[in-house]
Amino acid sequence: MLWGVLLAGLAWTSARDDPPTVREQRTLDQAGPIVDSAAGELARAAGPAGLLEVGPARVRSGCRVTPISDGAALRREVGVLAPAGTERAVLTGIADRLPATWRAWVGPGLDGPELRADAGEFVSVEGRPTGDGRVRLTVETGCRPVGSGYTPTSAAAGPEVAGLSLVLTAALKALGQPNPAAPEVVTAPCPGGALARTARSAEPGPVPPAGALAQLAGDAPLLDKPPVYAYRAGDVTVLAEAGPDDGAVRLAATVGCPD
Repeated sequence: MLWGVLLAGLAWTSARDDPPTVREQRTLDQAGPIVDSAAGELARAAGPAGLLEVGPARVRSGCRVTPISDGAALRREVGVLAPAGTERAVLTGIADRLPATWRAWVGPGLDGPELRADAGEFVSVEGRPTGDGRVRLTVETGCRPVGSGYTPTSAAAGPEVAGLSLVLTAALKALGQPNPAAPEVVTAPCPGGALARTARSAEPGPVPPAGALAQLAGDAPLLDKPPVYAYRAGDVTVLAEAGPDDGAVRLAATVGCPD
């Protein structure tokens, strides 16, 4: 009897005090800060000149943690410039600048080179070419209990956001949208304490005439591979992309982590 009471007490103490040892025990709210920090690490590793955009958090509900328990998965993406033929070099450079504890490596994949890394706490990182002059880096939790849920960090107003809005407004005007709505802003925390930011046009614009953004790009775009176009305006990168269904143009203006 005494032995049974002792075992029950030890089990309760372990459940209360010991960290979980498998992904399914870590909730989405616990994983959220790790995912956000990982996105910031990827933005820093890409470098200000290579970073194209910081994607918002996406929560996919309805997966199964166990046969009788529902869960959700959290995912973020980071877009990086990688002209054709440089994809492996870009991914290798990013892997070399990631924390050593991530054990990042680049190897062959089904459609080209792939980056894989472990951001800790069962948060995986992958990167692969998209075939249009970019590589897409993803951070994902896999299915886990929701807990209190993921709460994104709000982007506080400030000179950085105002600067992004000005650049975005100039691009929207060139595309024939003189009175754009307030942009949607997403952030990722840089390792040094700053924030990488992306401001997105709230509404897609009409299909632009050829060369509509060329003047703003100074005829020196970073990427000109329809339906994708990117250029630099000072320390801001502007990405324009036509939607696959409606052809409407979506704009994003991004400033990365400091060097």
